[in-house]
Amino acid sequence: MSSTDISAACRSVLDQPSPRAKVKAARKAARDWRLSRLARGFDTPMPDQPARTGRPPLLPPSRMPKRGRAGSPRARIAMLHALAHIEYVAIDLAFDLVGRFGAHFPTAFVDEWMAVGAEEAMHFALIERRLNAYGASYGDLPAHDGLWEAAAATAHDPMARLAVVPMVLEARGLDVTPSLISRFDAAGDVRSAQVMRRIAEDEIDHVAAGVRWFAYLCERQRFDCAVQWSDLVGRHFRGMVKPPFNDSARERAGLTKAMMAGVAASCDLQHKGGVA
Repeated sequence: MSSTDISAACRSVLDQPSPRAKVKAARKAARDWRLSRLARGFDTPMPDQPARTGRPPLLPPSRMPKRGRAGSPRARIAMLHALAHIEYVAIDLAFDLVGRFGAHFPTAFVDEWMAVGAEEAMHFALIERRLNAYGASYGDLPAHDGLWEAAAATAHDPMARLAVVPMVLEARGLDVTPSLISRFDAAGDVRSAQVMRRIAEDEIDHVAAGVRWFAYLCERQRFDCAVQWSDLVGRHFRGMVKPPFNDSARERAGLTKAMMAGVAASCDLQHKGGVA
């Protein structure tokens, strides 16, 4: 076994500014962990922000440009670019979760989230390849940083991180992906639709991992999962959780209709000024 520990390997992923280097580092870290080349240690701190090249430029959501006429090549490039950015940030989110919070969990948690990180890197590479097929590259268009902002807001608490990032933000992908697949199919871009179907199946498992380890923490502290989730989302998430939901995908991931009703009500109360 190497003297390098798991947190140092996770930090190496977050410290890579270029997409190609980050994907390579993610695959290496996951492979080294799987082959027992890394010690189970958490002495290396995670950065406040991952390294970035400056491409894509990050804008507030309100300043993001329009995607163009529905079904046009410009609109498809914009959709793929937005998806690539989500998957790119998801690489950092997975490895930050392990490096920052892995000491709070058994080894099975590290096993699962290192594998998730490798899958996010694969997803990014698949979408980047589709962008390249249109003559575009990741970084060509602006993006927004809402995913990492949520990570920064929950950097102090593993339960809050799981409640907000996989169980709210990543779960939203389960809702929107079917319509994205339909748009690619309607435009005749069968390959992009196939890529999105593959990613959608993996993302159900990723959200399920968030639900499972959130439940693990709740059980340890004797919290009711649904109540605790609503409370944490109300305190740490500034957006809305509202339908339409992909009920079948969410149920497969462990997010029941009862849980969704509770968290949606909590967000609504927050936006009406009922939560400090």
